[in-house]
Amino acid sequence: METININVNEREYEIDAAYEKETLLFVLREVLNLTGTKKGCGTNDCGACKVLVDGKPVNSCVLMTKKAVGKKVITIEGIANDKELHPIQESFIEKGAVQCGFCSPGMIISAKALLDNNSKPTREEVREALKGNICRCTGYVKIVDAVLDASKKMNA
Repeated sequence: METININVNEREYEIDAAYEKETLLFVLREVLNLTGTKKGCGTNDCGACKVLVDGKPVNSCVLMTKKAVGKKVITIEGIANDKELHPIQESFIEKGAVQCGFCSPGMIISAKALLDNNSKPTREEVREALKGNICRCTGYVKIVDAVLDASKKMNA
């Protein structure tokens, strides 16, 4: 059996090479059992499946696994530090930005990508960074507030 290596959450996984023809979302959820990344639309529209690939937010439902080989993939499971939540995750909870929770992993991934590159974004910059993520519960106000709150925590 031929294998490939994929780096997810700073850990190397060896998987069957046949999986490089599957989406990264499939491999994360079904092969590696990392189910925090959600399957929403499957068509690159909702952002529920968002992960970081070499620091850039991408929808894993349309990215073939072979495109992630040799890169660093970070999922929602890789955001927290051991058992300590990331400030973005804390702020989402504290500001009530988590309602049904389905969009939260993708929103948090998008927020992390933004804050890694822009530590003090404006409200408009946050809205722009979250544009590719759909939420049916919150109306986005609490989500934007949570990202701005996380920015303050991370800059304190």
